[in-house]
Amino acid sequence: MWENCGDFRRLYPEIRDKTLVPADKCFMIYQFARIAGRKEGAFAEVGVYKGGTARLVARACPDKPIHLFDTFAGMPAADGLIDFHKKGDFSDTSLASVQSFLLDCPNACFHPGFFPDTAAAVSEEFFSFVYVDTDIYQSVKDCLDFFYPRMVTGGIMVFDDYEWPYCQGVEKAIHNFFADKKEIPVITARYQCAIFKY
Repeated sequence: MWENCGDFRRLYPEIRDKTLVPADKCFMIYQFARIAGRKEGAFAEVGVYKGGTARLVARACPDKPIHLFDTFAGMPAADGLIDFHKKGDFSDTSLASVQSFLLDCPNACFHPGFFPDTAAAVSEEFFSFVYVDTDIYQSVKDCLDFFYPRMVTGGIMVFDDYEWPYCQGVEKAIHNFFADKKEIPVITARYQCAIFKY
């Protein structure tokens, strides 16, 4: 579906080996970032891992600052009743390696550590695009609590692992949060959804 999008076809090979996100979901992230790039507001990604999707977004919208949040040392502790990931999963990365990978992306701003403790530096910002790939209930909830009030009208939040049985906490956090709000999750690809801020 992206064969006629030369920009994505050029960018995707740069990031393919640095992400677990498949091409169809990456293409949706790319398209949403390009749409959000026309609005006021910064970008953010929580759950950076090796930096693949961060580079995709940073290169697609080079005029937008993208704030990158991750421990860069693996997953935090999770609720074993709804989350199947364990502390330390995805630890095969580092801040230095991701910074090196994004060296030619001057719009990338790094915030290493545990979110939302690391969010103080952007507490006065507004956002037009946020990508959340944190896999577990509490992390998704923390992202929603922090970013939703700071999203501009028409801003886009994209979530990975939505409806994936291995990450049940993601869907639960999203449904609980939006139960009393206007927005509803829109499925954009298998195990991915988006929220468009009213």
